[in-house]
Amino acid sequence: MLFGLDGVEVGLIIVFMCLFGGILSGFPVAFAIGGAGIISFAIIAALDSSGLLIHQAIDTSSDAYRALIGTGVKPETVSVFRYPDLPRYAQPVFERGWELALDRNVSFIVNRMNERVLAGQSIETLLAVLMFVLMGITLERSKIANDLLTTMARVFGPLPGGLAVSVVVVGAFLAASTGIVGATVVTMGLLSLPTMLRHNYSPEIATGVIAASGTLGQIIPPSIVIVLLGTLAGDLYSVAQETRAQEAGCSDALTYLGEPAVVSVGTLFQAALLPGILLALLYAIYAFGYALLNPSKAPAVQMGSTNSEVITRGESFTWFLGVPTALIVGAILLGQAGVIGSQNLVVDSYSERGAVASLRTSVSDECRASMIELHGQEVWDAAVAEQDAITASGGVQESVQLTEEEIAEARAAKIEAAAPIGSGVAIIFVVLALILAVARGIKPSASPAPLLIGALGVTLGLLVDILLIGPEMGPGLSIVLLLIPFGLTLYGCAHGAGRLAQNELIRVVFPPLVLIVAVLGSILGGITNPTPAAALGAGGAIMLAAYRKLRDDERSGMIIIWATFAIILAILMGVNFDLRINVEKVSAETWIAFGVAKAAYLFALFGLMFSCWVLFAGGILTPVVRETAKVTSMVFTILIGSQLLNLVVISFGGEHYIQQFLKSFDNEFTVFLIVMLVLFILGFVLDFLEIIYIVIPIVGPVIYGGTFDPKWVTIMIAVNLQTSFLTPPFGFALFYLRGVAPKEVTTGHIYRGVAPFVIIQVVGLAILWFFPSIVTIVPALIPN
Repeated sequence: MLFGLDGVEVGLIIVFMCLFGGILSGFPVAFAIGGAGIISFAIIAALDSSGLLIHQAIDTSSDAYRALIGTGVKPETVSVFRYPDLPRYAQPVFERGWELALDRNVSFIVNRMNERVLAGQSIETLLAVLMFVLMGITLERSKIANDLLTTMARVFGPLPGGLAVSVVVVGAFLAASTGIVGATVVTMGLLSLPTMLRHNYSPEIATGVIAASGTLGQIIPPSIVIVLLGTLAGDLYSVAQETRAQEAGCSDALTYLGEPAVVSVGTLFQAALLPGILLALLYAIYAFGYALLNPSKAPAVQMGSTNSEVITRGESFTWFLGVPTALIVGAILLGQAGVIGSQNLVVDSYSERGAVASLRTSVSDECRASMIELHGQEVWDAAVAEQDAITASGGVQESVQLTEEEIAEARAAKIEAAAPIGSGVAIIFVVLALILAVARGIKPSASPAPLLIGALGVTLGLLVDILLIGPEMGPGLSIVLLLIPFGLTLYGCAHGAGRLAQNELIRVVFPPLVLIVAVLGSILGGITNPTPAAALGAGGAIMLAAYRKLRDDERSGMIIIWATFAIILAILMGVNFDLRINVEKVSAETWIAFGVAKAAYLFALFGLMFSCWVLFAGGILTPVVRETAKVTSMVFTILIGSQLLNLVVISFGGEHYIQQFLKSFDNEFTVFLIVMLVLFILGFVLDFLEIIYIVIPIVGPVIYGGTFDPKWVTIMIAVNLQTSFLTPPFGFALFYLRGVAPKEVTTGHIYRGVAPFVIIQVVGLAILWFFPSIVTIVPALIPN
């Protein structure tokens, strides 16, 4: 044994020394990881061939081992950590020689590259990384962040610590639109740090709030960290739970758990929403409290108004709070009362399959005992009673094709139960009514006549839907009947939009806010998965940046505005009409709707191409594409290199050794706490990409193979990595900020400034630890 250590332990030390040496050598990290794998394998193979690396394995043929197994201990739980007194024997770390290990590694790396990088199931999700990076860099280069910081400073500046609070708000905003930590920290450091110092903010609070807010991109969706973690978490959780079920004596995880062992990136986005908001809120509360206790170090600053017209408190309350609240609450109450709801009359031609028991009860005795231990006797008894009732009624009722009479009856029942106002019509008119209300509050001195015409259109539209439009009426005739009310409403909204554009806050915040709502709403609402949503975000960011460029050049951006309306029109056509034209019978209404949708799609595509040309001609698109290619190439190269390094660790038993060590602890919380501490320390010297692709696959089978919710585990890891990004002296966010801070701001200022935010991060982790429902409540409420 070398230095008295087990050969596997020496091998792990060699791997990590080569990894850290490669990173510190100055070579690009993406190539240093793969190189570390090759060099460490060569060193371990040489030491193993010379007989210097000896692994002390448990002697499974000994009497002591057989006696232990005879007591009921499962072989997979036996390890040198849990039973150190068992007889052992010496063997090489490469049991069958390093040549065979090398051959297997080459085969595995080719397979893994094909599976995870080139053509596997995860490649579609990884494409979201490319799209989100393109979206973030485009928004960064289009000066939208500059406008946001200036506007938020005017809104929050008059408050104590207002500039610091505005940085937190913009940091959360940029996190939701870019998801790139380095870009956010650098952007806000360049834009807001000189302003804060100029207004007598202390360097500590200024640098601390910038660095902390910039790291929100680690957790607030659409976070690249969540995307990359999610692609691994799904596989690790599924495999780990299958192994856990088999160890419990059950056939599969579905039987043992009573639910599929599945976790998706979209679900993780839902889970990350509240923790991200919680951290941003804690940052803002600290900044405000700091200013109250130290008014000279974070003074209130008058940065000007965002509106040219003076608005009284009563007008603000009425039009910005009272009327919008009444509209939204009223719509919700009408929905609860059945006045607003679905008018869908589509009837499935097959009956629904009968209910099944909450748990599978036809299992082995060993599996039954394990399931009772997991779910409890009461839940098991309820499942048995459900299964007995189903069996007594003739078994599970299978889905059968309905007769024409049964379909007609089901359709008649739907007509009878249809709400007077369709949910789609209600949503559209409520949104337009909100625009009218806010426009009235923005400029109360202007003539209310156009807005009243719009309000009349809203009222007429709802009355037409109640009195003239029934659930059996086709969408074409419904649109014809709603044309006049909709036209009146749009007339009022057109005037309202002109007034809203005069307000700087709305003009600056509204466009990127709509983009964020469209991207995150489609993911969080379960409408689509992250990749199409990321493509929508990238296209929207390009069009938004092009519109901004045209306005800066004092040129008209109407083509982009009309292209945006064309996208909305195409979506509405797809939602309200059956656009299939390859069926046997196609009505004239369907042909017209298809033609309108096709024209809208082509015009939207033209608008996107026009936006690309504007950015290309303005010298913006080329650096955006180049930077996107650099970032995504780095991600995929690190992915490949980390797979090689992982295979080296697996080849000499390092992964199994680490997992055995973690499993030797009986308390699941202790194991997870150890993993979190290790990840926190590694976060000082490794980027999140290396940690995700090198460390998580090793510890994942243990932390995802227990009783913890996989969403909670993943979000805790993400917040933990965010904490290490902030912690002196090696936090990456600190280096990003140091690179753009002025000379009068020292490294000591930055370290002292981020210290309270590191404590806030730890408090946030503690809150999530003791209240895991903060993570799980949103996925539980939103269907996936």
